[in-house]
Amino acid sequence: MDPEQTIARRRVFYIPGYDPIHPRRYRELYRKEGAAQAGISGYEIGLKPKTTKGPYGWHVSATIDGAEVDADIEVLVWSDIVRDSMSNSIPATYWQLVRTAWEYIATGALWRLMKLRKGPVIAALYPIGMLLGQLLLAGAVFYGVAMASAWGMHRTTELFTGPTVFGPFFALRNYLALALGLGAGWALLRWFKARDGKLFAYYLMHDYAYSAQFRGANPPELEARMAEFSDTIAHALTDDVDEVLVVGHSSGAHLAVSILADIIRQGRVPANGPKLAFLSLGQVVPMVSFLRDAHRLRADLQFLSARTELTWVDVTAPGDGCAFALCDPVSVSGVAPSDKRWPLVFSAQFTNALSPERWKALRWRFFRLHFQYLCAFDRPLDYDYFQITAGPVSLADRYAGRPPSASRIDRAVSKYTSVAA
Repeated sequence: MDPEQTIARRRVFYIPGYDPIHPRRYRELYRKEGAAQAGISGYEIGLKPKTTKGPYGWHVSATIDGAEVDADIEVLVWSDIVRDSMSNSIPATYWQLVRTAWEYIATGALWRLMKLRKGPVIAALYPIGMLLGQLLLAGAVFYGVAMASAWGMHRTTELFTGPTVFGPFFALRNYLALALGLGAGWALLRWFKARDGKLFAYYLMHDYAYSAQFRGANPPELEARMAEFSDTIAHALTDDVDEVLVVGHSSGAHLAVSILADIIRQGRVPANGPKLAFLSLGQVVPMVSFLRDAHRLRADLQFLSARTELTWVDVTAPGDGCAFALCDPVSVSGVAPSDKRWPLVFSAQFTNALSPERWKALRWRFFRLHFQYLCAFDRPLDYDYFQITAGPVSLADRYAGRPPSASRIDRAVSKYTSVAA
């Protein structure tokens, strides 16, 4: 092995956020963006079918700085749980809206989150405002159609002069007008829902509601899946590889925190095994850790932040309006221990790592920017997702000695800091 090369074989486990899409989306994203980054940065990277059993994934062969590396990347899938949590009922979604808004507003969590970053809070308020706006429009349509129908039927009755014959019809006209108004309003709500692939109001509402339904605690089905993920990663730590890298994106970051905490607590990290690394990207940890019953997550944040068994690097960017950019998830949650080591928090610097032309094309595409961490940069700096996942240097060595971003937020903000139920 080349002296500067510390990694020849790597296992990568990617934990997506709250996403109902099939994991092949991530394979195609990696294939397309990896080829683009390789062309920009002057290295070689190629994908093949996976060589390991288990979760959906793919094999990567790369030649970077003259070093050859093989990596098996697997997606730890919980999209089926996400799909099951998404109500197909319009009334049920509005009931979720009421419960979720109450949880964040009544407990004061929303106001404290606003002290961190307004972007993700605005993103959280967006589905509430959009859904209420849709409801108001539907109400206006209901009123307009009902009134117009009632007026039209009233004009029609003036043509008749036999009230004893047509009396029953006269009595029904207001009910018919009401039914027509309700039908029109309901049709508009269904029209909006059918176009949520572009509006994202229902999708985001389900996302925030999923975390809020148990006030920050994990639902039983998610805890069971996380235990399976722990077993999968722990088994990889006994494999003949140089590094096991866990990547948690968006909501997947807080799942990864608890999964890795469980593995370490259970003593499943071999002393002489592969290096264990954790890369959290575009994390939204405070959206959960600030909730009153997120005892487990806060305990896991506190525990993981002081461990020597792993390296934890947290990458966000102020240009990502959906993430709590440069917010140290441990410190802002109010659970930083005195011997805190992790995470190393720094920015992907979208505005500098992307050319002005590329930034201009992406800056208002908020959901696309939330995935930029997994994509190519045309003016790359020291963050390169493909070198991290398929390059010859471990995460620990790559960022050894790198200072955290000076503008990071590391003060305690959460009202709830308990780590035991």
